[in-house]
Parts: sequence; structure tokens; C-alpha cells
Amino acid sequence: MHRPLKTPPPYAIASVDHALRLAAMLQLEGGLTVSEAAERLGVARSTAHRLLAMLVYRDFAVQDEDRVYRAGRVLELAAHSPPQASALRTAALPQLRHLARLTGETANLSIRIGDTARFIASVESREAVRVGSREGMVFPAHLTTAGLLLLAELSDGELDQVYAQERYASRPGERPDPAALRAELARIRRSGFAVNSGRSERSLVAVGVPVRGRNGAALAGLAVAVPSIRYDRRQTESLLSALNSAARAVENDLRVPAGAGSAPDHADELMAPGAGAGLTGKDRRV
Repeated sequence: MHRPLKTPPPYAIASVDHALRLAAMLQLEGGLTVSEAAERLGVARSTAHRLLAMLVYRDFAVQDEDRVYRAGRVLELAAHSPPQASALRTAALPQLRHLARLTGETANLSIRIGDTARFIASVESREAVRVGSREGMVFPAHLTTAGLLLLAELSDGELDQVYAQERYASRPGERPDPAALRAELARIRRSGFAVNSGRSERSLVAVGVPVRGRNGAALAGLAVAVPSIRYDRRQTESLLSALNSAARAVENDLRVPAGAGSAPDHADELMAPGAGAGLTGKDRRV
């Protein structure tokens, strides 16, 4: 079942979008200064300060003695976020920017939390028609490129636990077919990459590879997302070459301590989706 195309509402409210994105950053990464928030959102420091002050007022954020804003009581889930997420994002951002320049397409980094995949970093293409930023967004893991890559790391028993039928008692239509999923994950393990063609969202094709720690465990999925109207299957080989090079560079920069595993499983915890970027000017994001 396809999710609707991720497009901003016709009357998008920029301030609300910025506040939601800030909340998602605080929840996932654990701390931001006013300058960092302004840079990430592409707004003035004064605007970022006002947004953060409102989040503090509503208990979405707190400010510590070092004037760093952190997740407040409403976002207490941040304490359970994968501790590697911030380090992964920092290590991956230069490579995401390089991938976006090299391929001309949007580059993303995602982690798995239970049966969901969360986009922790995104660098948009500069093309007029492009896949928009997914940073902070949450999707079912089996419907995303990175999610499939990370699910492929699980044993049959672990996969059964993630997709146990009782977990989907109130939403049976969202549970993937176990046999079909196992077959797909086996193909991904053999090939070492995943391709998502319109699976998570219509009009989108994404190609991805895993980012691994020193012990060989996949920590995240690195992907390039292309509008389907521009995607050509003959591109896959060149995209994979660029992705694998970028993944190795992230791994080298990350210096993950031996024994660190993949993101912990928090399937029972509610993950709050972040907000994507809106349309600007004549650009069209898909």
C-alpha cells in the first residue's frame, strides 16, 4: 500500500514548520544552540531564538547553563534515541553534500527504530524538480530503502519479533507479508543494496547502501532519492558507486568503537515525525 505523496499543505505556515523541525532535531540529537538552529533552518538568529523560546514555554525544550537548548518534558523520548544518531549525522553530512552535488539528487541518512525508519539527515538536490528534504520524518521501515537495508541485518527470530502479529492487532493492514518480506531481505543481503521504486511514496525512486560499524553491523542506510520521471535504471550502477564510496568515507570518519551494534529497537515507543521543507518559489519538491 503506497503512502500519499509527501507534499506540503497548500497554505503552509513557515513558523509552524520551523518549530516542528526544531522539535524533531531536539528529540533526535539532544541539543542545539541558537546559531545552530538558525543555520539548520536557514533563518535569522532572532527568528531561531523566538522559536526556541516558544518551545521552552510549551515544555518542548529547556535551556541549560551553557545556553544550549535540549529536549523538554514533552520530548522525553529523546533520552531513548539511539546514542549514535548525532555522531552518525555529523559524520555523514559532508558526504551527503558531496553526493547531492555529484549525483544532482537528494541524499539521505536514516536509522531504524523498531519497525520504523527515521531520516536523521537530508541534503536536497538543487534541481527545480527534486525530492524534498525528509529530515526528521518517520516511515514504516519495510517501505523505505534504508529501512529494508537495516531489516536485512536481522535474524529470522528478530524479524519475527519486530513484526509480531499482536503488535499489529489494531492496524493489521500495516503489517507486511512475512514471507514476501523475508524473500526481499534475502535478495538485499545478497546484493548489498536496496532500491525503492514508489514503495514509500509515489513518484520517487531511492537507491541505498548500508553504513557499517567496525564490527560489521549496519548502523544506518545511506540513500539517493530521485524523482521517478528522471530515474533511469542505467543510473543504478553509477549511483551505487557513489553511495558505496560515501558510505566508506562515513565509516572512516565515524570511528565507531568495536562492539557497537545497530540502532536499538524501540518499537513500542511513539516516534514523533518531524516536518519536511515546504515549496519555495517555482521549485517543485516530490
